[in-house]
Amino acid sequence: MSNRECMTISPFMAFALEEARAAGARGEVPVGAVIVDAATGEVLARAGNEVEARRDPTAHAEMLVIRAAARARAEKRLPGCDLYVTLEPCPMCAQAIAFARISRLYFGAGDPKGGGVVHGPRIFSQPTCHHRPEIYDGIGEAEAAALLKEFFARRR
Repeated sequence: MSNRECMTISPFMAFALEEARAAGARGEVPVGAVIVDAATGEVLARAGNEVEARRDPTAHAEMLVIRAAARARAEKRLPGCDLYVTLEPCPMCAQAIAFARISRLYFGAGDPKGGGVVHGPRIFSQPTCHHRPEIYDGIGEAEAAALLKEFFARRR
């Protein structure tokens, strides 16, 4: 079984998908994220998008879990932590991931329109990027993409 296949059934991505479904049910774009201490497997934070509820354009799931995990650890950086997110992070979130020194990024669906990792500005490939996490894409991709597609189809 490949790494991608193993990660498809990861409980951490399953938690992120739960958060995405909950966000969608609240009327938010269905994106969920989880930060895990890679050494212990402890989930430090879970969240779904809260942009609408907070009326805050920075309340993306990734930003929320980075903030919560940093508070939980009482540290500004999160080395040794893994981030699982259902959608490719946007440029803002990708830069926050770099600033937080997240070790590994696992994401589901790619985002050709708004992504900042494998699409768009490819933040981690820029010479000005101070930290580059290991990146694993396509994890739980089909379910993550289906959640987004269904959400936007309902809104049209």
